[in-house]
Amino acid sequence: MNAPRPTTAPDEEAVLSDIAGMLARLLEDEYGLDDVEIGMTTTFNRDLELESIDLVTLAGLLEERYGKRVNLAEFLADMDFDEIIELTVGRLVEYVVHSLKATAAKTTGVKATEAKATEAAG
Repeated sequence: MNAPRPTTAPDEEAVLSDIAGMLARLLEDEYGLDDVEIGMTTTFNRDLELESIDLVTLAGLLEERYGKRVNLAEFLADMDFDEIIELTVGRLVEYVVHSLKATAAKTTGVKATEAKATEAAG
């Protein structure tokens, strides 16, 4: 069963918890590892030794959890090779929080505009 999608943008602690859970599940399913500590400074390459296919799996898990609001491929496309190699869980968490807040702000702005239009028409 999928966790419900948040209606408001979660904070870094909640997103870290989500991503750590996704990574723990991925590491256990793919590599049989179940005792990996994951924090904001954990690197995907050096610490977790994830391969590109694992990032594809993570992208799917992120989309399953947050919908189209979080696009890992788009996030990684803006980075050079060295940045991807040194990517930390914390940087991904910050990206997810930013994306969710931006989406929440757009949604709030649209609702406010719709409410004003309804008020003006009514």
